[in-house]
Amino acid sequence: MILEMKVPSPGESIKEVEIATWLVKDGDYVEKDQAIAEVDSDKATLELPAEMSGIITLKAEEGDAVAVGAVVCLIDTDGVKPAGDAPAAPAAEAPKAEAPKAEVKAEAPKATPAPAAAPTTYASGTPSPAARKILDEKNIAPATVSGTGKGGRITKDDAVNAVPSMGTPTGGSRGSERSKLSMLRRKVAERLVAAKNETAMLTTFNEVNMTPINQIRNEYKDAFKAKHGGLGLGFMSFFTKAVTRALQLYPDVNSMMDGDYKIAYDFADISIAVSGPKGLMVPVVRNAELLTFRGIEAEIKRLALRARDGQITVDDMTGGTFTITNGGVFGSMLSTPIINPPQSGILGMHNIIERPIAVNGKVEIHPMMYVALSYDHRIIDGRESVGFLVAVKEALENPVELLMNGDAKRALEL
Repeated sequence: MILEMKVPSPGESIKEVEIATWLVKDGDYVEKDQAIAEVDSDKATLELPAEMSGIITLKAEEGDAVAVGAVVCLIDTDGVKPAGDAPAAPAAEAPKAEAPKAEVKAEAPKATPAPAAAPTTYASGTPSPAARKILDEKNIAPATVSGTGKGGRITKDDAVNAVPSMGTPTGGSRGSERSKLSMLRRKVAERLVAAKNETAMLTTFNEVNMTPINQIRNEYKDAFKAKHGGLGLGFMSFFTKAVTRALQLYPDVNSMMDGDYKIAYDFADISIAVSGPKGLMVPVVRNAELLTFRGIEAEIKRLALRARDGQITVDDMTGGTFTITNGGVFGSMLSTPIINPPQSGILGMHNIIERPIAVNGKVEIHPMMYVALSYDHRIIDGRESVGFLVAVKEALENPVELLMNGDAKRALEL
C-alpha cells in the first residue's frame, strides 16, 4: 500500500511550511515515528515523523515552501526492510602460474620530450591602450599583471581585475556564499521591521546595583540547588518577579493595541528570549505572577531545554504580554531592544560590570547592570514607562522586602 504523507498543521494561523532538511534519502527504508524531515514554519522548526514503516519516496526538495495538507512524500508500506550486508566470502586464491624461465629483455622507456616553452613576443606584458589607462588610474605597474591576451598581452579585463598590492598580503580567501534564510528567520525579520515601522517605539534606561541579589544567590544558591533537584538560582527569576510586580503597578505596560482599542490583561504571561540552534526563540512563561522563584526557574529551564533540543512548539511561543531579553549573556553592555509585537513593552538586561558609584556620599565599587525598557509610546506614556523601570530597579535593589515578603528562605522554599 502506498501511503501519502501530508504536512500536518503546526497551528491555526499557519498556512504553509518550508522543508528545511530531509533526514532521509529517496528510497530509504524508514521506521514508523522515525523523524524524516525538519520543517520550518514562521514560528518554529518542527520534526516530521514517519506515519508508517516502509520505503520512502520524496516529493519535495529542501527549501520548498509547501502548503499545510500537501503531500511531501510517499511511503510504500509493502516495502521490505533491506537485510544487513553479509560479509563477503573470501575469494578462493587462484593458483599461481609458474613464471617462465626464459628471460625477456625489457625495453628501455623512451624519454618524453619536454613541452616547448611559449614564445615570448613584443606583446608579452604589454597593456592595450585601454588597459594602460586603467592601470595608470590604479597606479599598478604593468609588470605586476599577468596578461591573458594573445601573445601575453594585458587586456582591459586583466586591468579591471588587477588589485593593487599596496603592501597588503595576497592569496587569502575572498569567497562568498549565498543561502536562503529559513522561513523562521524571514518571519523574525519581517516582524522586527514591522515593529520599527508600525509602533512609536521609544527606549528609557536605568541602572541596577546587583549587590543585594548577588548576596542572596551566594548565600542560598547551594541550598536551593540541593533542595530543588539541581535547579540553579539565576538572575532571571528575580527579574521576572520584579517585572510582574511592576506590571501590576503600571498596567498600561501590560496592554497592547488592537486597532482603535486597548487590550489590558490582568495576568502576566512573560516571554523569555532564549537562543536555540535555529536562532532566537521566545517561549512564554504563563501566569508568571503566580509562580514562586522555584516555579519560574523550573519553567525557564524546561523551555530552554526544549528550544535547545529543537522540541519547542508553536503553543510554547504563542501569546505573551511582556518580554524579557538578556543580551548580557553575550557581553552586551547597553542596547535598545525591539518590541515583540503585538506586545507594548520589552525589558533588556545587560552584562554586569563592577563600577564606582556614590553610596551615602562615598565612592564604592559595586556590580552594576544597565537595563533598558523599549515601549510603544502610542499606548504607554513617559510617566508609566519611567515609573515601571524605576519599580523594577527598586525591587531588584531591595529584593528581600519587595519580592520575598521579608523572608528570603521562605520565598526560596528552603
